[in-house]
Amino acid sequence: MFENQKIAFIGAGAMAGAIIGGLIKQGLVSPDQITASEPRAERRAELDAQYGINAVAGNGEAVQGATVIVLAVKPQIAPLALPELRGLIAHDALLLSIMAGATLETLGALTGHDRIVRSMPNTPAQIGMGMTAWTAGEGVSELQRAQTEAILGALGEQMELPGEPYIDMATAMNGSGPAYAFLFIEAFIDAGVRMGLPRPQAERLAKQTVRGAAEYAFQSDTTVSTLRHQVTSPGGTTAAAVAALESNGLRTAIDQAVEAAFKQAQYLGKK
Repeated sequence: MFENQKIAFIGAGAMAGAIIGGLIKQGLVSPDQITASEPRAERRAELDAQYGINAVAGNGEAVQGATVIVLAVKPQIAPLALPELRGLIAHDALLLSIMAGATLETLGALTGHDRIVRSMPNTPAQIGMGMTAWTAGEGVSELQRAQTEAILGALGEQMELPGEPYIDMATAMNGSGPAYAFLFIEAFIDAGVRMGLPRPQAERLAKQTVRGAAEYAFQSDTTVSTLRHQVTSPGGTTAAAVAALESNGLRTAIDQAVEAAFKQAQYLGKK
């Protein structure tokens, strides 16, 4: 689906680098099919050395002849960077945004283009273990949807959502979600240290336990609720721990955290 096509990246930070590396590693494109715009000379040299792609300083130069353009600049830079692309984007090119908070309407207004996909990746995408939610604007073709799946699949798992309002909800789940997990692991480690374990051992126990539980849940055919019941023996240590978590409001805290992230995503999108 990428034969004889050129992919341009506007912005070449960590997430763009993860997509570039994933596309090349999976053999979906060759390095000479990718051009990335990056104002810093040292980063351009790094991209050339690491991936062998064409790294340029200007956004306009990057999009020349591009059939897929990945918008990967920071949201606060978008009002300055994206208008540079007006009149330079091929009418049938795909714009794939990985910028947090930038709506389809805003992206269209800034670029003057209508074939746009808005996506929300997360930080584990940088190691190929991401979860990216996305939704397509009306002008996006079936081929471009397939291209979107392939590009975002280079970051890990991807999921198309039925409409843009769901992106803010996904932002509160997969976008902000890694921080919830990191906070839980951090508290888990600190609890082990307070109990008397040396920190390196507590950290290894906590990290591997959480990783194993997540992978077990992912591979299991049963619900996570069933898995929790299976590991919670009546009157046992796990039952005591779960009761303490419940009585201290774990579910309520998580629910309020996700709701707060959702409302903030809506606010930033409007802003």
